[in-house]
Amino acid sequence: MPTSTSKSDELHALKATPNILHSQLITISFSMQGSSLVSHLEEKSNYEVCCVMEEAEPLTLHFVHFLAAGHMIPLCDIATLFASRGHNVTIITTPSNAQISASRSPTTPSSNSTPSTSPPKRPRTSPRCSRPPPCSRPPIEQYVEEHPPNCIIADFLFPLGILRLAFNGFSLFATCAVISPHEASDDNSCLLLPTLPHPITINAIPPEELTEFLNTKLKTGLKSHGLIVNSFAELNGHEYIRHYGKTTSHKAWHLGPASLICRSPQQKADRGQTSVVSMHHCLTWLDSKPLHSVVYVCFGSLCHFPDNQLYEIACGIEASGHDFIWVVPEKKGKEKETQWLPNAFEERNEKKGMIIKGWVPQLLILNHRAVGAFVTHCGWNSTVEAVSAGIPMVTWPVHGEQFYNEKLISEVRGLGVEVGATEWSTIGFGERHKLVSRDAVENAVRRLMDGGDEAREIRRRAHEFGEKAREAVEEGGSSHNNLTALIHD
Repeated sequence: MPTSTSKSDELHALKATPNILHSQLITISFSMQGSSLVSHLEEKSNYEVCCVMEEAEPLTLHFVHFLAAGHMIPLCDIATLFASRGHNVTIITTPSNAQISASRSPTTPSSNSTPSTSPPKRPRTSPRCSRPPPCSRPPIEQYVEEHPPNCIIADFLFPLGILRLAFNGFSLFATCAVISPHEASDDNSCLLLPTLPHPITINAIPPEELTEFLNTKLKTGLKSHGLIVNSFAELNGHEYIRHYGKTTSHKAWHLGPASLICRSPQQKADRGQTSVVSMHHCLTWLDSKPLHSVVYVCFGSLCHFPDNQLYEIACGIEASGHDFIWVVPEKKGKEKETQWLPNAFEERNEKKGMIIKGWVPQLLILNHRAVGAFVTHCGWNSTVEAVSAGIPMVTWPVHGEQFYNEKLISEVRGLGVEVGATEWSTIGFGERHKLVSRDAVENAVRRLMDGGDEAREIRRRAHEFGEKAREAVEEGGSSHNNLTALIHD
């Protein structure tokens, strides 16, 4: 990791002050170089926001994000929800993540900027678990002291005595699972959670360090005024909302799916990082495919499979016989990009599939009529996006709380099938020892894509929950009403 500081290591604040016609984004970088304040302004105007003022005076809210794209993107979406109600929102972030914020935040110009007395070093991602780096806190605290908000939304304790709401990026189901009593099976191969409203068994055991990290993270959240959840009550279920309240005596507000605030194709395409494939190229290819004929395969930005696992995935997808879009991380160094593919794989599948190395416009893909299934790592951001789009899932959890999310999707709500992953990692790019076979991949894809009673029922339920997701964020829906209640709380 670099030890020197540079412009890219400074702290950023993105200020969102909604405009009733359209909004612009100002990215403000604050640092001291010599005696001069350096400000970098970047304008965007892709968003139209209808603002409904619900207070005599708008609230001022500061969002401090967790340093991973899977947390950054939904947090920006949730910030946009508050801005759309007429409240003033500031997203405090680092320049390395400012591009994600910039592409998501509807804003009007703001000239407020404050120098940090000591710009923080680049945030580190621990090889064990990710947590907000201590080096970033003093500048954040200084900014908040000089620009005091009504409330801070963050997933770590804040020392200034300001009202705080927690946002950890988890589903409420996963949160309930983490804080519930756990038992190991007699042979220590399975995790049993007998006290949940739906007792579940997970065919894997989480690493001890991960359990410790998740418990600490959630206990920190319980010291806040309440928990913001990027989901809707109908998905997590009222039984789990009651279970959480009874178990913790803590409030939880379901405000999502926050991604549904992205209405136009351009907004969906701009979400997150810059895509390595053009929106036009992606949509043109999908437009050429029949209804529900394409399998979308993506394991998020933090999951990196070894070459032998990628080889098994390729063989399984090809054997299923279905068209596909497969997103894989770009190879680094001197390693050839295609050395893990079967011989002549790309030539044989030139018209049947797309292999994309890098970031893609996932919302656009999931919401296209041609997509019939999503092979996913069960990160909550991806999971709730698929539910919102009404897409059945092949669940393949890898790390973090993803094994809990899998059970919500496959067993509790019946929205997908499991591929059979049994290796639970602390992080997504660590060494892996258990391969998921090509046969398991092929069979899971076929269960959803080949038709039959099971596939039809799962697709029906997925469509039903997609409708419920859209209803939840409309006026009078559960998430819309929860946002109103939270603002007035």
